[in-house]
Amino acid sequence: MDKVGILGGTFNPPHLGHLIIANEVMCSQELDEVWFMPNQEPPHKEKSNAASNRDRIEMLKLAMDGHPKFKLELIELERQGPSFTYDTILLLKENYPHKQFYFIIGADMVEYLPKWHNIDKLLKMITFVGVKRPSYNLQTTYPILYSEVPEMGISSSMIRSRLKEGRTVRYLVPDSTRKYIKENHLYES
Repeated sequence: MDKVGILGGTFNPPHLGHLIIANEVMCSQELDEVWFMPNQEPPHKEKSNAASNRDRIEMLKLAMDGHPKFKLELIELERQGPSFTYDTILLLKENYPHKQFYFIIGADMVEYLPKWHNIDKLLKMITFVGVKRPSYNLQTTYPILYSEVPEMGISSSMIRSRLKEGRTVRYLVPDSTRKYIKENHLYES
């Protein structure tokens, strides 16, 4: 049975922190692949319309290019309305019955686990893998695995803010993604 990591997020835009997390968890948990799964409308965040779904998909493709074990999973973008992990995992398990899923979450989401929709059912369906994020705690009573990942204070919101201010994002996003952002005038003021 293939072991597949799922890294969900808005990826608005994708950055090197996302790629490092995916690669480090893939290696430490001996995963066969990591699927990047952009969300439509996360229930815990206010939706940011800074980049279209099409732009986010293109930026992810560019960011993942060259890594044979990184894949793009669009199941959440194909559904309408609020996106609950429980509903997504039900569909993934139905579509891919011979895959074992590992859901990769940052420490901010580890703290939020008690509030997740159908968390007790979800814990029976997948394995959570927690990674550190600055200023968050990885402590929880839920059974999750942990992966050591170099802590980086990079966030999509910080990158959007820098771009809006006309500041550089070199070395924060892959060069191909940075070029796409510039050519498509994304996140400008």
